[in-house]
Amino acid sequence: MTEQQPYRVVARHPGFELRRYPPHLVAEVRAEGAFEQAARDAFRPLGAYLRGADRSRRASSRETIALTVPFVQEEGDRPGHWLVWLVMPGGFDTDTLPEPADPRVRVRAVPSQLAAATRFSGRWTARAFERRATALGRAVTAAGLSPAGAVRYARFDPPWKPWFLRHNEVVLPVAE
Repeated sequence: MTEQQPYRVVARHPGFELRRYPPHLVAEVRAEGAFEQAARDAFRPLGAYLRGADRSRRASSRETIALTVPFVQEEGDRPGHWLVWLVMPGGFDTDTLPEPADPRVRVRAVPSQLAAATRFSGRWTARAFERRATALGRAVTAAGLSPAGAVRYARFDPPWKPWFLRHNEVVLPVAE
């Protein structure tokens, strides 16, 4: 079974859950292009890193890293630029996680965070995610909370899973 990023539900509001995500590590790639293409392009180096493309001295000592979910994407500092990442499995810290061989892959620590999240099934299109992101932003504001970061688009299933069975989420950090 694939490990899922842990969180604790703090409260439920109309249209979203308020969650507390613990500190965690991510392996991330910056990608350019359309929403769908950026995700495909970023997954290649991330997948290679998980399969052992690290800076170990001997190929036999290279460590594979278990796939975790979700696969996350957020818009970067300008349109058409994306930050795409995978949450690293529990049990790793910055000292034990292998160093990526590909310079496009960066590992970083993410502090604990409070975020609003909404779940949906369906296709991984920019339109599907944007529509839900807009609704989530409105629901967060209506609940008296303030957004505190970029909206994230999270995919939990492999591409061969039928679209109507897929688990997707839109996550928006909120102020404490």
